[in-house]
Amino acid sequence: ARRALAGAPEPAGDEDRGGRPAADGPRRLLVVEGRPNGLLSLVAENAMADLARYAGAQRQVEIVTAVGAQEAATALATSACHCVVLELDLPDGTAPRLLEEMERDPALHAVPVLAHHNRGVGAQDEHTVRRDAGRPLEFLSSLDELRERVALHMSADRPGAVLPLVRGAERDTSWSPQADPVLAGRTALVVDDDDRNLYALTSILELHGLRVLQAENGRAALEALAAHPGIDVILMDVMMPEMDGYTATAAIRAMPEHEGLPIIAVTAKAMIGDREKSLASGASDYITKPVEPAEVMARIKHHLSR
Repeated sequence: ARRALAGAPEPAGDEDRGGRPAADGPRRLLVVEGRPNGLLSLVAENAMADLARYAGAQRQVEIVTAVGAQEAATALATSACHCVVLELDLPDGTAPRLLEEMERDPALHAVPVLAHHNRGVGAQDEHTVRRDAGRPLEFLSSLDELRERVALHMSADRPGAVLPLVRGAERDTSWSPQADPVLAGRTALVVDDDDRNLYALTSILELHGLRVLQAENGRAALEALAAHPGIDVILMDVMMPEMDGYTATAAIRAMPEHEGLPIIAVTAKAMIGDREKSLASGASDYITKPVEPAEVMARIKHHLSR
């Protein structure tokens, strides 16, 4: 899939291989994720909108999306790219293999890759993926940071011209000027089937120092809770496919180890009875859409301070 953003009309025959579009051609951003029109595509669109709004549209930018590593390999073989956004958690572990294929192609060595995983990447996993990489490669778990890095790379004159993001021992990420001591370092699970809601809530929570995990329905929320028992608070949308928020909340409350886990239901303001039904299923509290950042953080802080 291809989406062109503001700028001059796209000329034909505008590129050579290896991320080197001709001077008047569009800059292409390749987004590789596990499903069509996913969260990373939304982040890329927001980044390009910000770039056009604040830096001016000097030339056209085209977002090319690929579902899975195979589509990504085809896109890289047929079109030059200025930057690649890669979902590390692709099905069947294909993301590292895609990086290996890119390493074997000398024409792609300068193309930067922004690798995202919403659960974060451990030092050993990062070392394994980065070990043989000769390209610019950044690991990002924050969606806001990813958006900023996409905009920065796409505004650069040539692929790979941006200085790499400092990580590991070189950067202390344990403190943020906006982070409240009650919230910093705590883990929140955001459950919603709408990528825009996931993005908005994740951005709010990360700004205040929380680590954020995501799930797209109630069943995925139960799986995330089993895999990450250290979750401190859950924001649970009530209307979702497969398993709704009411059912998921009741299932969590049936687990003795999570009897006191704060679960804040996210309900539609216009739906009469959502509040009562949410609390009856075991929710600790509720907020209504569209969410207000100050209210979200006040409710979370209240429950984590108890």
